[in-house]
Amino acid sequence: MNAELLRPAAAGFLRIADALDDLTLPTPCAGYDVRGLVNHLLYWGPWLVAAGRREEPPSPGVSEAEATLVGDDWRSALEKQTSTLVDVFGAASAWTGMTALGTASLPASVVGDMVLGEFVLHGWDLARASGQELRCAPEVAVAVYESAVAMGEQARSMGVYGPAVEVAGDASPLERALGASGRDPAWTR
Repeated sequence: MNAELLRPAAAGFLRIADALDDLTLPTPCAGYDVRGLVNHLLYWGPWLVAAGRREEPPSPGVSEAEATLVGDDWRSALEKQTSTLVDVFGAASAWTGMTALGTASLPASVVGDMVLGEFVLHGWDLARASGQELRCAPEVAVAVYESAVAMGEQARSMGVYGPAVEVAGDASPLERALGASGRDPAWTR
């Protein structure tokens, strides 16, 4: 269970998000510019919260591609959502048993790992796009790496991850996590 790692990962993520000023920049997350990636996070966050609380998922009404969630208050919305995710998945009970993410039933620990991965992987995407550096504790990066390896093939088959990127043998834990999730740690815009 990685609940104790969420708070520092979320803090690093929010530090990156707070400094974003150009939403049109490309990101290393295929198909997303900064605005699109923030929209993605705001779209799926309520689904993750619902899974952690064992509640019905939200009724989006529109697909992620059709949603326009990045308004003037996107920073406060992202901060509030991040805080809620940390509160929900900070409880050990959110990581136990089974839950549903939409129509899929899966171990709650997998959803918790997804939340941690969202903070780290998408935090890195946003940092790299905007010329920032994501500071990630080694134990957080190791947990994201282990999760990326465990769910890698399924995530690739669903188009969530790209092909694994080989990294140097002496790569940092964060670089290994990035490579396992299909990101090139050397990506530049």
